[in-house]
Amino acid sequence: MDLRIPSLTSPVSGSPLTKGLATTGSPAVAAGGFSQALQGALKEVSSAQNHSGQLQREVQLENPAVSLEQTMLAMQKSQIGFQATLHVRNRLVQAYTDVMNMQV
Repeated sequence: MDLRIPSLTSPVSGSPLTKGLATTGSPAVAAGGFSQALQGALKEVSSAQNHSGQLQREVQLENPAVSLEQTMLAMQKSQIGFQATLHVRNRLVQAYTDVMNMQV
């Protein structure tokens, strides 16, 4: 897992929430729009959490094929994805609240 920021112009590139949002002309955005990209990102975060849970169970059952390091890495990835999703949700709720409170 590469934790370095590739450039200052896109600090969250490569995260599950930004896949398919790279350019406005990309086929992923044109075909499904923002809601489709957000739904895909939520599915990826859910998948990461499920994978993390499976690895945790395997470590608890003392499966020699699953290492503790692999499990901890999967847990951290799912936690970061969940936190990013939570931040996006909070920003969307705040934007909605701001728009609803505007004077017309």
